[in-house]
Parts: sequence; C-alpha cells; structure tokens
Amino acid sequence: MTLAIVLAAGSAGAERSAAGSAAGVPLPATRLATDAGATLADRLADQWRRAGATEVRHAADLTEVAALADAATGPVIVSGADLVAHTAVLRHLLTSPVGPTVALVLTDPAGAGRAAVREERGQVVAAGTPTELTGTATGIFGGALRVGVADLPALAAAARATGADGLPGADGLPGADGPAGADGLSAGPEVDRLFVGLTALGTLTFAHRVRLLVAHRVTDPAELAAAEAAVAGVDEDRAELRLSVKEKDDFFTTYFVSTWSPYVTKACARIGLGPTSVTMISVAFAVAAAVFFAVGGRPALVAGAVLLYLGFVLDCVDGQLARYTRHFSAWGGWLDTMADRAKEYVVYAGLGFGATAAGFRYGWALAIAAMTLQTVRHMTDAWYGVLHDEAARRPKPATGGGDGGIGDRLNAASTRVQADTGSLSYWLKRTVVFPIGERWALIALATALFSPLVALVAVLVWGTLAFGYTGALRTLRARWMWVPVLDTVDATLHRDDGPLAGRLPALRPVGPLVLAVVGALGAAGLLAAALLADPTGLAADPTGLRWAVPVGLLVLLVAGLGAGAAHNGPLDWLVPAVLRAAEYLFAIAVGVVGGVPAWLIFAYVFVLTVHHYDLVARLEKRQAAPPLHGVTLGWEGRSVLLTVASIAGIAGIGLATLGSYLLVVFAVSVVLAWVVLPARAARTPADAVPVGGRSPL
Repeated sequence: MTLAIVLAAGSAGAERSAAGSAAGVPLPATRLATDAGATLADRLADQWRRAGATEVRHAADLTEVAALADAATGPVIVSGADLVAHTAVLRHLLTSPVGPTVALVLTDPAGAGRAAVREERGQVVAAGTPTELTGTATGIFGGALRVGVADLPALAAAARATGADGLPGADGLPGADGPAGADGLSAGPEVDRLFVGLTALGTLTFAHRVRLLVAHRVTDPAELAAAEAAVAGVDEDRAELRLSVKEKDDFFTTYFVSTWSPYVTKACARIGLGPTSVTMISVAFAVAAAVFFAVGGRPALVAGAVLLYLGFVLDCVDGQLARYTRHFSAWGGWLDTMADRAKEYVVYAGLGFGATAAGFRYGWALAIAAMTLQTVRHMTDAWYGVLHDEAARRPKPATGGGDGGIGDRLNAASTRVQADTGSLSYWLKRTVVFPIGERWALIALATALFSPLVALVAVLVWGTLAFGYTGALRTLRARWMWVPVLDTVDATLHRDDGPLAGRLPALRPVGPLVLAVVGALGAAGLLAAALLADPTGLAADPTGLRWAVPVGLLVLLVAGLGAGAAHNGPLDWLVPAVLRAAEYLFAIAVGVVGGVPAWLIFAYVFVLTVHHYDLVARLEKRQAAPPLHGVTLGWEGRSVLLTVASIAGIAGIGLATLGSYLLVVFAVSVVLAWVVLPARAARTPADAVPVGGRSPL
C-alpha cells in the first residue's frame, strides 16, 4: 500500500505575509488553476492515483505530514503542489527500483526557496540552498519524493522539526531564522525544507532524473502554461518506450541491440509476456546455442552464434520490458542476475565440449579457466561498485584542489571521460573492460567464423587483459579513496566463511587481504605442481601428489586467519574475490590430482559460482542472506571435505557428492526465500513481526 501526500501548503513565510508575493516569493501552488479549471494540487492528486498510489491525501502543513507518516504501513510519497509533469514521471518515481527512498531531481534553474541537490553515483549526498552548494550542485529538488518504510520515522521527525520553523540539527542548514532572502529555504515551499531536513538526518536517498519526459515546478500562471505546453508536446508512450533502453550502455549493445530491441519490447508488452518469461526464453536460447557449439560443424556453429545473439537481445529485452511496464520485483532482479551468469557459463561448457570433441585435449580446461576468470572479475566489479557507493556517501577529504596523488588524478580523468559521452575515449573505456555484450559478440563471431577453441582462447586473452587493466587502475583509485567497505556489511557472510574459519585465531597485524592472497597462492601452487607432474591431466594421483593436498589445504587455511580481523584496509574490498579464486583453484587442483574428468571439475566449480553469485546478487539488490547459508559449510569447510576425499582416493566422488549437496541446498534456499517465507510473511499480522534483525548489508 502506497500513500501519496500532496502538501498543499506553500512557504511558511508566504502564508504568513501577503507581502511575500511582492517580494518575489513563490505564491502557494494551491492558488494556481490548470487549463482544465481544477487546482494544480487536485490534478496532482489525480495523477498520483493514476500513477499507482493506493491512497492520496492532502496535507495542510508538515505537522499533518508527520502524523500521516507515523500511521503509514507502506511507502509514502510526499509532493508539493507546484509540480507539472507527465503522469509517467510520477509513476517512475513511485516504482523506481534503485532504492527505498527516492527523490525527484530536475535540471531547472534554482528558484527562490528551492532546494539544490548534489548527487554522486545516483545518491543524494547533499541538499541545501543554491548558495551553500555553489559550484557543486548537480540539480534541484523536483518537489516529490518516495520514502521507504524503514525511513518513515526519519520522515516524521524531519516533518516535525521543519514544521516547527527549523531544520533538524545539522550545522549550516538554513531554518526559518536562516537566510530567508531570494535564496533561503524558509521562504520557499515546505516540501523543500522537509527534503533538506530528511537529508540532514542522514537518510540514504537516491536521485530520480527525468529524461525525455517533462517535469517542472511552477510559481505563476505563465510558468504553469509553459509547463503544460511542454507536457502536451511529448508523446508519453513513445518516450516511455525509449526510456526502457539504458541511458548509457556498452558499444555493442548500443549499436547492435538497442537500435531495434524496443520493438521487441513493445511486442512482448502487447502479447502479455512478463520480464521473467523473457528471461527464461533467453536462457533457452543460450542453452540451445551451447548445444550447437558442442555438436560442432559449420552449420551448427553458425546456428549457435545466431541463437547466442538473439538470446543476448532477449537478455536486454527483459530489463527493457520491466522498465517499460514498470513491473519490478526483488525476485525478477535476482533472477536476471543469476540467469546472466548461468547462461554464460553454460555456453562455456558447450564451447569446452565442442573444442574437446574436435580433438583439442584441453577444451574443458580452457572452459574452466574462462569461468574462473570471469567469476573473479565479476566479484571485483561488484565490490568496487559497493566501494564507490560507500565513498559517495562519505564526506570528501580536503585535498587542496586535487592534490590527492595519482588516485585523485585517475578519478578525475575517469570522470571526464565518462562525461564525454559518445567520444572515442568514452567508447574505448567502456569496451576495453570486456563487458557482457562484447563477450557474447566475440564468442558468436569467433565460433561462427573459426571454432569453439578460438572463441575460448579469445575470451581468455581479452578477459585477462581487461582484468589486468581494471585491477591496476582500481587498486590505485581505491588506495586513494581508502573506504573500508567490508566493515559496513556482514563480512563473514560475504567472505563465505564457515564454522572452521570462525574458530581460527585472528592474525590481525598481517591483514585479511595478505592472508587471503597467501591462501590463494598455496592453491595455485598445488594446481601448478599437479599440472607439471601430469601435463595430460589424465593420470590419477600424478607422482603421489595426493599427499601434497593436505599441505595445500594448510596454506589455504591461512586465509581463514583473517576472518576475525577488521577489514578496514584500502584494498580489503578485494578479499571476497581472492577467496573465490583460492577455493576454485584448490578444487581444480584436487580434481587434477585425483584424475577427475574435466567436465566434472567444471560442473563442481559451476555450482560454486552459482552459490557465490547468489551472495553477490543479494548484496547488489540489498536483500537478506540466503535462508540456508549456514549449511553451505563455508569455503574452508568444503575444501577440508575435498581434501579428505582426495586422501581417500575418491576425489571424483567427493566433487560429485559435495556439488550435488550444494546444488540441492541452493534450490531449497531459492524456494524458501522466494516462495515459502514471503507467503508466511503475508499471513503474519504486521504487529506480530519482530522489529530489528541484522541486515547482510
């Protein structure tokens, strides 16, 4: 249930003094009449209903807003009565998936009494008068915000404080006694003061920008008429279809997919296909492509390449369809992330099988290497994004005008390139990192024109170069930012530690990253020894290396000594990715030492990646930990079991059994998380739900 509140009051000063109008203070929007004869406030109320609000209320002042927020049980929309916009703009704000609390941000000139906004990475990091944000403001508050349930107490507190002619204790923020001239918020609409007050309380608020559609705040009949003309001049449905395409995407997707995928999106909407259905069709296309790659022969390889391309188009369409129809869900976001990775690795399996069937002995080995490389890359990508999001929320150090060293200069250079949309440097930067569109295009072309072997080698070469490039630059930038991001989340969950790691002593002086690297090097050394002892990878226990596995395990467990240490170093965000690499390399080494078929090793590592992508997807979507995470044994527990199986001479059985167990746990966890627990929560009275609990974020 979503409550929309239209705050009909203008500025406190304007209501108290008729002289305000003569002084240039905006008139209350309740006095403005639309071209249909209704007041602007009444039209906004009707638009909020059509946008999807369950209930719409008018509030005369902030005290009434606070009372409504106290009583609300779902998200609350608060808007001023001076907003002229397409209904689609309001619907997009109401359904925005970026976060629970979202504010409308416009690029209009700052008006009298309007709040200016500074945003970074889509987050509002500062709000105040235009004077306070001179030179740093990125827009103005659009007069409407959606507040999530968890932030309703902060909304009520901000409303009470600002309603009492002040802003809640944040030094430097203007209240009723602050600057009240042409630039002071006390002279402007109360919704602006409420927004600044909510921001001052530290509420994490995301920015919702308006593209292609129209939204303006008005103060007089002339501005109202101009805004209404602008709204009428835009085809709302056509604009929404164009908005379904990401504003900034990768080169291949922009020019070879998004040029025609909106037509597919429109067709899917007309026939009633939902985003989840399109995702599953995309998975089917990728599986079919993998089968053709495995079969081999030029016709099959070309057919597989075409199916892979079409599958990628549908992979884009599912997101476009969700944005076009505004059908967002936590389940859909999670499924899309998991399906993307599963599809890619199934294709790797098809390529590995095809290369092996064509006579290349190490086809499966290349597929395992490609999957391991991409997973570790994705883990660093995810955590670097979290690092930047956390950095955006923190105060910036005073560096005296950009003297923060090479990291500062790299950050400034990256910002300049990203701002130069469409330039050669912009596209090179987006392409060199080897995004998913470029990976799928490379696989399709290399396989159709050459062979699965060439495709796998190309993926590994470009992927390795991209990993080196991004890793080096991100390391330098992260050292400059110094944001201990892992200390802001449940580090034990995202390290994937099990009971054993929690019982190991903490070696704090060394640092968790160094310990994780040592563990990974031990696993890599064991794998290298196994491959050198048996280059064919066919012999079981080459030169008696079975007894070297426990030694490799002991070195691997060194990484567990960092479990209890603080993860507050500038590069400790790399720890989860290093632990993933360490576990995968150790499992592969156990398989090679035990003479396990390469396809079985691939299958086991694939199950591990599914387990770890589940954690990353929940981190990115701000969702709770998997219900059965506690029985997944942790990276160290799984490695111990594989060691026992290796010593017993049943490495293959160990990999198959443990992989099957993890797959079953994952499947049951999915059913619990997305079917059983939501159904149980729906049957539980709201007042019986316990308050509190620890978030994995």
